[in-house]
Amino acid sequence: MAFQLLPEVAQALARRQGVVALESTLICHGLPRPHNAAVAVALEEAVRERGAVPATVAAIEGRVNVGLSATMLKRLASAPQVAKCTTRDLPYLLATGGLGATTIAATAFAASRVGIKVMATGGLGGVHLGGELSLDVSADLEELARRQLVVVCSGVKSILDQGRTLERLETLGVQLIGYRCSELPGFYTAESGLGVPAIDGLEALCRLIRAHEALGLPGAIVVAQPPPAESALAKAAVDDLVASARAAAREAGIAGPAQTPFMLAHMAERSRGATVRVNRALAIANAALAGEIARLLASPPGEIA
Repeated sequence: MAFQLLPEVAQALARRQGVVALESTLICHGLPRPHNAAVAVALEEAVRERGAVPATVAAIEGRVNVGLSATMLKRLASAPQVAKCTTRDLPYLLATGGLGATTIAATAFAASRVGIKVMATGGLGGVHLGGELSLDVSADLEELARRQLVVVCSGVKSILDQGRTLERLETLGVQLIGYRCSELPGFYTAESGLGVPAIDGLEALCRLIRAHEALGLPGAIVVAQPPPAESALAKAAVDDLVASARAAAREAGIAGPAQTPFMLAHMAERSRGATVRVNRALAIANAALAGEIARLLASPPGEIA
């Protein structure tokens, strides 16, 4: 059996309760220790506090685990080496029994296969700068075009080409909605200069999601909310951090999958931990919003409050 559901998750799905899938690359590759272990727990708590059941996804011992026990979550956060696992990597991880942290793409795939309709993450992957020539585009985007679920995030990662990522999402037919914002959040910052359709409340958002389902449209609905105002950075400061991190990666010869974690670490050091604080705050806020959405979608339409 390729998928292993935590009993709590299996029971919630059987009872048609709200469940939120949580990707695990944030834990293993997005945040430094010891912040990662604390955030892993905080994400699940945020979902529970909103009345839904959390299901952190990871590849462990030849299975795609959907929902992790406290012991498994601690193991994932403390392991010295964990593979960054997108959808194409799952067969290899299952065959070799390796430990893999799932990206948005792999998490969306797993969630869709077991019947989870909502997931939360930090920032979307997308088109890298120069991607129009290098074709360096995250597999997240193609996977989102295939999976009918709701993905709560804080926009496109700051180190990417956000404008081209929006264009690619449009081409793929993936709906992106700003939750209480008409400007695409820029991950570490609320600013990007890119406009998006906006929805102001949960009732309207759930109507949109249900309309999407009723039409039978393929593809995800991406709900983007800004990082919490008390943690967010100014766009100019983020732009400077990204430029510095990109120059450092180029000088060190870092490219491909290793580039993102290298740049994130460089930005965290240069900002004296400010980017880590934003990342932590927005991830928890996104998990909380996803929990509310999952709970409401599990209720009859007339009971949304």
